[in-house]
Amino acid sequence: MGATAQREALERLGVLVGEWDVEAEFPGQDVTAGRSVFEWELGGQFLVQRSEAPDPAPASTAIVSVEPGTGAYTQHYFDSRGVARLYAMTFDGAVWRLLREEEDFYPLSFRQRFTGRLSADGDTIRGVWERSQDGSADWETDFGLTYRRRS
Repeated sequence: MGATAQREALERLGVLVGEWDVEAEFPGQDVTAGRSVFEWELGGQFLVQRSEAPDPAPASTAIVSVEPGTGAYTQHYFDSRGVARLYAMTFDGAVWRLLREEEDFYPLSFRQRFTGRLSADGDTIRGVWERSQDGSADWETDFGLTYRRRS
């Protein structure tokens, strides 16, 4: 692994680049609409996601980096509540996963994971955020998240 793995990992993320309408589905609430933009920064070395959404979702910025030696992704997440988190990330071109199971900048009061699936035409990502309170194998749905590419 090396520069080739890093370059290939970055290239896979290219399908995310652009502007997306985002719908969040919180249990027991009306669907909220927001917006998310993915763009390359610093010469294409990082993928930055900027998201805006109405309450209860915070505005956020996430920066995806690639480990040069392995091609593994890390998402560095920051939001308007002052929250900063690190997520282990995978993306194979069709399935996008984020996982937080360890303390980082904040104590780990619950584990989180996101799984999103990219449609065949690349214009929709349907996903769900889940959480586990007690560290067990039991995960519960936190909220659904659907991205639709703006034309």
